[in-house]
Amino acid sequence: MSRPPPTGRFEKRTARSVIVELSRMDTSLLKERALTENVSSRGIRVATEHEWKPGDPVLLISMQDGLCCQARVVYCKPLEKGYLMVSEARDPLGLRFGVGLELFTRVERWANPP
Repeated sequence: MSRPPPTGRFEKRTARSVIVELSRMDTSLLKERALTENVSSRGIRVATEHEWKPGDPVLLISMQDGLCCQARVVYCKPLEKGYLMVSEARDPLGLRFGVGLELFTRVERWANPP
């Protein structure tokens, strides 16, 4: 008897807050700064200002980690009001969406954070 295909994540995510840059790889060339919520070597969740379409390819850059890799949007959900526990006037990034990204390249340094 064969096993059903796995569902969910392959690895545990680690809470980590890093500012990254996301770029659309289409003709719009939209770029925006985002804040990571959790990371693993295969994926991350970020909070963004703009809505991202599931399936879209993006370029992810983290200057702090010296990282540049391609990813795919898995989901995009509106964040709950008061999500970051700061008022909109004090939220410098204007974060409104939670976005799950699947990384095309495994990022080992996020698998074993310091």
